[in-house]
Amino acid sequence: MSKNDMWGGRFSGGPAEIMEKINASIGFDKNLYKQDIQGSLAHSDMLAAQGIITNEDRDAIHQGLAEIQHEIEAGTFDFKTELEDIHMNVEARLREKIGDPGARLHTGRSRNDQVITDVRLWTRDALDGLDALMADLQRALIDKAEAHADVLMPGYTHLQSAQPVTFGHHLMAYVEMVGRDRGRLADCRRRLNECPLGAAALAGTSFPIDRQMTAKALGFDRPTANSMDSVGSRDFILEFLAAGSIHAIHLSRLAEEIVMWMSDRFAFITLSDAFTTGSSIMPQKKNPDAAELVRAKPGRLLGAFISVSTMMKGLPMTFCKDMQEDKEPLFDAVESLTLAVAATAGMVDDMQPRPDRMLAGLEKGFPTATDLADWCVRVLNLPFRDAHHVTGALVAKAEARGVDLAELSLEEMQSVEKRITSDIYSVLSPAASVASRTSFGGTAPSRVREAAAAARKQYL
Repeated sequence: MSKNDMWGGRFSGGPAEIMEKINASIGFDKNLYKQDIQGSLAHSDMLAAQGIITNEDRDAIHQGLAEIQHEIEAGTFDFKTELEDIHMNVEARLREKIGDPGARLHTGRSRNDQVITDVRLWTRDALDGLDALMADLQRALIDKAEAHADVLMPGYTHLQSAQPVTFGHHLMAYVEMVGRDRGRLADCRRRLNECPLGAAALAGTSFPIDRQMTAKALGFDRPTANSMDSVGSRDFILEFLAAGSIHAIHLSRLAEEIVMWMSDRFAFITLSDAFTTGSSIMPQKKNPDAAELVRAKPGRLLGAFISVSTMMKGLPMTFCKDMQEDKEPLFDAVESLTLAVAATAGMVDDMQPRPDRMLAGLEKGFPTATDLADWCVRVLNLPFRDAHHVTGALVAKAEARGVDLAELSLEEMQSVEKRITSDIYSVLSPAASVASRTSFGGTAPSRVREAAAAARKQYL
């Protein structure tokens, strides 16, 4: 069967070679074969239930589609570029196998509603797979946070030493970020879970179809409400790409920290050979290549979002061939994000902190200065701004001497604020600082363990 036979009698001549190449999508939309066959099974069931085709035709269609799926999965199916897409390839093969019943399958539908049904099904499956991987990442983070809830490390703002925190508290920050990412993708899944099948080309169909039946059979919550919107919109893809980009950015931030923590300037963690590579010329090198590749992934997701956004911008209703350009960015984005999440979970599970190096990092930058200011407020009843000024003067004094705050003598401290007592030294150690941060969401080890337990209950 030629492509002109599939198009119908309107066309007598064949397309130019370049037209065939630019028009064909089978090279990438063959990824949709399972969803395409799944939709056709539901559609033929409905057609038979409505008396539009016979039960015998339906049974032949089901048998033929099962055989075609087996051929595709066995690698023996002959995908033909001249048949353009997965829909026409499957339908042409079905007609070869079963004859006229195969030609009845397309009753009451169009490639327009067929393809968007396939893409919704595919994206829904991809979202479910990603959610499971993101839960695995949260599990790895929570496990590591619980195991290292007491390990002290510098907390940074502006990449400057700010206050002592715990390694567990730092990791739990990413648990919350991933939790919000999962929520955004769950919202996307909920909104896309409407079935366009039966919208036909754009106006619905005159056949007495049952769209509720096909929606239910395919696991959708309901049919889409407007036939033009059904085939003319791709905002669920944009929503996924936007939410996926945000998640990739979060993964990239963690990846950047892993790169820094592994560097000889920090040396806060180690990664095994499973997630590192060597150098072809420098034998001493152990490079965090997995983290660096995760760090790069947002570019692909953001690029996909821009690509599909630009493609949709200004398109008139309803379906335009431009929309064929939605699939390659979508497929690439899902593959990239899937790899990034899995690699990040693997690195988190694999990495081991170096508490000695983390503690050494707290010897610079006066990380307990805020604790000194808080002590002045709490014990001396100074207004915080005055306490801030006193602390700043003491930091300048310690910096001039090349010592930490705790190494200043009581006399030196009293030269700035005469009411300071020796009790001040009880708050100037990193351990004391961390232990005091017991406010909800704080870094105290007890709070970290509470947060880990709550997150495990909420997310896993």
